Amino acid sequence: MTSLDKPTSDTDQPHPTDRQSAGGRHAAQQDAESKAVTEAALFEAFGGVRGMVETVLPGLLFVTIFTINKDLHVSAIAALAVSLALVAVRLVRRDTVKHAFSGVFGVAFGVVFAMMTGNAKDFYLPGMLYTLGLATAYLVTAAAGVPLIGLILGPVFKENLSWRTRNPGRKKAYTKASYAWGLILLTKCAILFPLYWWADTTQFGWVLIALKIPPFLLAVYLTWVFLAKAPPPIDVFAEMEAEEKAAEQAEKDRKAEQAAAALRNPEA
Repeated sequence: MTSLDKPTSDTDQPHPTDRQSAGGRHAAQQDAESKAVTEAALFEAFGGVRGMVETVLPGLLFVTIFTINKDLHVSAIAALAVSLALVAVRLVRRDTVKHAFSGVFGVAFGVVFAMMTGNAKDFYLPGMLYTLGLATAYLVTAAAGVPLIGLILGPVFKENLSWRTRNPGRKKAYTKASYAWGLILLTKCAILFPLYWWADTTQFGWVLIALKIPPFLLAVYLTWVFLAKAPPPIDVFAEMEAEEKAAEQAEKDRKAEQAAAALRNPEA
């Protein structure tokens, strides 16, 4: 009996359990890759550790100097100077400057408010109003079915607005994340606005600095949780490239057919 005539042994065939195990490992690997991509995209969108430092440092410098010498002008100028320095560093290194520039504008508005009123607490007022407006925008857009977090992260994930009509699971995740952002920022405002009226400048400044990062990290973490469980994004850029290549190939095939037809019938 040749090897071809021998009955196949059970040990030569993949066991169903082995296939299930391999499938489970593959699914786990895909899940891990999806979470890693989501984490990287969130860091890119929100600036990562460096963006957080650029957000906190000007306000921290302002409240520190004001706590020491109670000089509004020195505190404001120092905060604005460090914001400009952070932008300059990014420009020299040719990094993305959107987070640093947003920080400069926020500090500049704060300096103008504080200088106009002579009240050091007004340095923080523009940022508080911005936070309140952003919280409202997150909640309203989520309720309207166009969650703001999806508009922000769609281009980062190369899906643009495809999640609105073609990826309902992802739209649901963006909606949950937008509600989370809105409620977290609204809670932050509910803490800060009463303190703006009741606390002195130094106390208020330190509380505000303490509330800069934790709510932000909580919102980013919840966004990561929601998106990690959602279907993967639809890469519309890859789809457009594929369509362009298909169109180019179709055009090449058409020209080749025309050339072949001309060779077959030269008198035509």
